[in-house]
Amino acid sequence: MLKKYEELRKVDVSKYVDKRDGCDYLNWAKVVDLLHENGAEKVYFEPVVNKQTGSSLFMTEQVFTDSKNNTNRVYETAVKIVIDNIEFIQRGPVTNGSNPVKDNSMSQQRLWNCQTRLFVKGVAIRTGLGFDLWLKEEDRNEKDDWENDLTKHNIIKIAERVKEKLTSKMQLGLTFEEIAEQLNTDSDGLKAYLSYYNILSKLEMALDKIDKKQG
Repeated sequence: MLKKYEELRKVDVSKYVDKRDGCDYLNWAKVVDLLHENGAEKVYFEPVVNKQTGSSLFMTEQVFTDSKNNTNRVYETAVKIVIDNIEFIQRGPVTNGSNPVKDNSMSQQRLWNCQTRLFVKGVAIRTGLGFDLWLKEEDRNEKDDWENDLTKHNIIKIAERVKEKLTSKMQLGLTFEEIAEQLNTDSDGLKAYLSYYNILSKLEMALDKIDKKQG
């Protein structure tokens, strides 16, 4: 009988982890071995077939084009996972590391890599085996999303953080002039840096008001 979630969560899989496309990669075959070693009698997975196309690839009808004119249709795939009397479907996007696969880089190997990754992820979610790997990845993905989403980069908030850091340095006993000197400028130069935030904020608001060609 397969061990409980809490026990499988404690299994150290880090020694079996490699890197692929910049991400942690746990080989699907090793996951099968570990499940058997921890009580499972039957373990396998198989691609789910798209009944409309006869392929294991699912996609949207809408074509999306990026800034370099590369196109994709939001490709997904799914696998059916069986562990003893447990049976479920795990579905997810076809990716190249953390990036979506575009039309010009789609291949059977990319699809297979995604399917094996879905198997490993599905096992982690349902059984706990290797779950901590996915916790780390989700934390990293959330950080990347925040860094890449310009709507979350409020320039006034950044200005507030800079001023807080400046104040904390002055509370340590440094003068404004001494801080400026360590930044390879003078007090007027440092004041100019601080004024840039207001200038850029006003520029952004002015640009928002431009909605059509004039004249």
